[in-house]
Amino acid sequence: MAERPPLAILAGVRVLSFTQFLLGPSGVQLLADLGADVVKIEPPGGRLWERNWSGCNLYLNGESAFFLLAHRNQRSLTLDLKKPAATAVARRLIQGADVVVQNFRPGVMARFGLDWETLTALNPRLVYVSASGYGESSPYRDRPGQDLLMQAFSGLAHISGRAGQPPTPVGTAVVDQHGAALLALGVLAALLERQRTGRGLHVEVSMLRAALDLQREILGYYLNGARLEKSPTPLASTFHPPPYGCYATRDGWLVLSMSPLAGLADALPLPELKRYAGVTWNFEEREEIARLLEPALRRRTTDEWLATLVPRGVWAAKVQDYDATFADPAVQAADVVEEITHPVAGRVKLLRFPLEFSTGRATVHRAPPTVGQHADEILREVGYGDDEIRRLRHDGAV
Repeated sequence: MAERPPLAILAGVRVLSFTQFLLGPSGVQLLADLGADVVKIEPPGGRLWERNWSGCNLYLNGESAFFLLAHRNQRSLTLDLKKPAATAVARRLIQGADVVVQNFRPGVMARFGLDWETLTALNPRLVYVSASGYGESSPYRDRPGQDLLMQAFSGLAHISGRAGQPPTPVGTAVVDQHGAALLALGVLAALLERQRTGRGLHVEVSMLRAALDLQREILGYYLNGARLEKSPTPLASTFHPPPYGCYATRDGWLVLSMSPLAGLADALPLPELKRYAGVTWNFEEREEIARLLEPALRRRTTDEWLATLVPRGVWAAKVQDYDATFADPAVQAADVVEEITHPVAGRVKLLRFPLEFSTGRATVHRAPPTVGQHADEILREVGYGDDEIRRLRHDGAV
């Protein structure tokens, strides 16, 4: 499918993915991009939730764009885990697997006899990842874990936005994606530990911890006594000095990051700012400074300001929509999009794996699978004959 060979960093590592929604699938997709053989276990008949929902109600020839964006480089095997024959298939697969990843609510995998305690006895080298909303020992273990809920619960939605306005959630699923990266990191660390000791580990990932870890800087200030007050001005955080914020220009929006005030006063030019510039960052008078900057920045267009500020060393950037972002030469040079051919959806554009290695970059060598697309080949790999496969299909286990 791809002109470039796939990365083989995790070649030989088999991952069984009992995952749903976004965090779990995105986490195992990172492992698949690195060369792991990821087998997606899903219910028969296309009942998987992420095959039947998509943001913007976007389907490509009937295929969920939501499913497509998180399942590249994986194979699909359908198993009805409510049937003993299906759980027997799962256990046979797990005997030869390296990693199991599951993000059901705590207790669900135990009902199928596929929990960590049971499976580590079956395969002592197994790395087992449990991902959930609040954690398996949490008093809220049975509550749903979802990105917006976690942004609200963790304080992230409250601390964002301007004073006097409603809470401001982040416009994309940042908790899911950070949790996915932590999940992949946990797997890699556990595999390294297994190499040293010969035994697997149980890795636990919670969306709550991921949401708090995203706020490591600001929580470091809060936990040590800082007062965090949102601003009614364009200032973009509770803890940065001015001019850190998002300012309207004559034709759009400009962000100013951390730049010493004396240099900024010369670059604008804004003589009134000089009386605040005796202190390099001047956190204490940040509201007054932001109010001074607002009318000054409205006098020119964004591009005019960039032409003035950037050469003078002021940290500034244009606020771009997605059309402008993906047309930008820097984004094009970063080569972040890969177009693939899916057997049903047709031509699909996906974001590429974000890291680059001296051996190359990950590519899409396997399109996101159709339902149960690889069932026969996976079952044969663990010793099932054709007659047994036909019987599993007849009984509805596969």
